[in-house]
Amino acid sequence: MTDDSAALRRELCDLVDARRDEFLDLLRAFLRIRSVNPPGDMREAASFVRGVLDRFGVPHRTLAAREDMPNIVGRWEAGAPGANLVLNGHMDVFPVSNERLWQAEMKDGKIYGRGASDMKTGTLAGILAYGLLCPYRDRLKGALTLTVVSDEQSGGRYGTRFLFENHADEIAGDCCLNGEPSGLETLRFMEKGTLRFSLSASGPGGHGGYPHRANNPVQQVVAAVQAIYARFHLKPGNLPPEFDAVLTSPASVAAADLAMGEGAAENARRITVNCGIIGGGAKATQIPTEAAASLDIRYPVGTEGDELRQGLSEIAEQTGCLLTINEDHSYPPSSTNPAGGMAEILRRNIRELTGRDVPPVCSLGGTDARYWRWRGIPAVICGPSNISMGTDTEHVEIEEALTVFKLHLCCAADYLSAASA
Repeated sequence: MTDDSAALRRELCDLVDARRDEFLDLLRAFLRIRSVNPPGDMREAASFVRGVLDRFGVPHRTLAAREDMPNIVGRWEAGAPGANLVLNGHMDVFPVSNERLWQAEMKDGKIYGRGASDMKTGTLAGILAYGLLCPYRDRLKGALTLTVVSDEQSGGRYGTRFLFENHADEIAGDCCLNGEPSGLETLRFMEKGTLRFSLSASGPGGHGGYPHRANNPVQQVVAAVQAIYARFHLKPGNLPPEFDAVLTSPASVAAADLAMGEGAAENARRITVNCGIIGGGAKATQIPTEAAASLDIRYPVGTEGDELRQGLSEIAEQTGCLLTINEDHSYPPSSTNPAGGMAEILRRNIRELTGRDVPPVCSLGGTDARYWRWRGIPAVICGPSNISMGTDTEHVEIEEALTVFKLHLCCAADYLSAASA
């Protein structure tokens, strides 16, 4: 990086420090919007985002497959030709059981709120980078694109997937920086694939004392779930040797376990099964007429999704269950070069801002970064800690949020200072 790039980074970081309270107030206002998915109505959140962009005076437009799930896309050109960086974040959040999360309380150096981790902090970082860098565009080259989407929590059918299916030329770019929760101790260059599905069984029902007269759907579904765990859960994936070497390096193992909990590094290399919902029947003495379970399988790069599907079909047939795959939320793994351009830019800026050296690790959850990676476009993730996401105490540390804002600004500025088309 040139001296001018370093000077620009310092200027941008000073700007965040000077407007600290303003940006924290924006984050808290964003967190108070009840953009829960399901049901997925993002209109209030989208209106908030448009208002912020209008204050910055930057271009944007709304693209939607459904009126209640708008997506906001913007782009501005820098002062010289170059590569196009895409900033990506989503507006939708998990449901809550703790209503206080909508108050976005600031306490003990933290901001509590649904979406504080996943992912309104990271989304706002992209919005701020897009707006704050625009006045500096004569010192940059290429283009900066912003995508703020709906429906990520339900697979992206009406969000990023819709944009790629209908407006790919506008949002593909040459590189993607995504604000999903990652923590500032790791470089997330890979994420597992997902297979989401349900099992169901039915029968005529009857009295519990007459099992010879009717099949028991609960027993069938339970047997299928147990067989799936026995066949797949914690079985090693088929990682390519070069990726396995990265994920088993001592630095990567330590960082993954620190950021995601002890055992995360090992689970990144294995297939995992989770049965999240199971139910059926009305009374202990009655043979139920139906039962169902919903499950999720995560699998690493190198593992074939078709082989998993075949195994599930076999188990469903053996237990007399109906297998239904949720195709909107089933997708293959994805990865990007952990030593590529944006990865190195992110690594350097984290080192400058926090003093940490961040090793590459695999994410255990899914992000919209996969849509870029599937097309061979580099995509890396930079957001706050993921540990509290989805919990009743979801939060972001105030200083971490400000650092994430700075990182998106500095990484975008570096990329648009150095990259050429």
